[in-house]
Amino acid sequence: MRRPRFLLAIGLLGLVGCAGIDHHLGYPRAAAPGLVLWSGDFERDELRVHIEGARPPGPGPFPTVLVHPEEEASAADMRGVIWDLAARGYAAIAADYHRRIDGKWQRSMFAWRSTGDLTLIMDATLAYPEIDQNRIGALGFSEGAVVSLLMAAHDPDRLKAVVAYYPITDFPYWYGGKRSGLTDRVMFALAKWQLRDESGTNDDEALQSALRLASPIFMAEFIHAPVLFVHGARDTMLPLEESERMAAKIKAAGGTAEVMVIPDGGRLFNFYQPEQAGRAWQATIDWLDRYLRPAARTNR
Repeated sequence: MRRPRFLLAIGLLGLVGCAGIDHHLGYPRAAAPGLVLWSGDFERDELRVHIEGARPPGPGPFPTVLVHPEEEASAADMRGVIWDLAARGYAAIAADYHRRIDGKWQRSMFAWRSTGDLTLIMDATLAYPEIDQNRIGALGFSEGAVVSLLMAAHDPDRLKAVVAYYPITDFPYWYGGKRSGLTDRVMFALAKWQLRDESGTNDDEALQSALRLASPIFMAEFIHAPVLFVHGARDTMLPLEESERMAAKIKAAGGTAEVMVIPDGGRLFNFYQPEQAGRAWQATIDWLDRYLRPAARTNR
């Protein structure tokens, strides 16, 4: 019998990833001399997180960015991102997750099933005295952006800034949407089929409940951290309105949110469109500096 699954099911979007993805596009292909690199594993209940870390030399404490990759990608794929952040004065930690299923650690589209699961990576930072616990932010891509937003809602006092690249924020709304063009319609139908299949739900009511639990938009009022959404205007699988509606909800609840629209940006644009990636990354750094190291930003 299939075990019940719930909360986060977005690995399906690996079906529509772009060919030619380069996770080092615009990021260093080797760590700068002197950076401190490490890796580790942490467990809680049935969840294991693997981390890859990079930071400047010295005792710190350093402002810190938690980096979550897109679906199907790993912490190791984010090395260029964390090396870039570390060279700029941040401690940076990339994470991927495995869940114990049938006695084995496996990648899962349903890795996060509780508040404790979502805050595991935050609690893991306590093992590193070089990390400034008062200056932790999150950066996520696609699935990783959803995780970052849910973290901000479930641990609002500890997370101080978020940058979310092209997330799904309202799964019921997204699931009920339409797509034009044969290719988009076929891929969207496949994505919906996989979502329903992997959810383990047996009826529409249970599926809608699972989709709602996976949706950051229903937790918008609990997000205190300022959020920058970065979204490609030509992303037809995850439309721009997913970011726009979430930003509006955060602002309506009294929070801070902005949406940066990349006019020619497609799906996962920052890993294969150099010009668009560069503009988005500069905005990302500006946002993180504004809220995690304002003194550095002032002294530029």
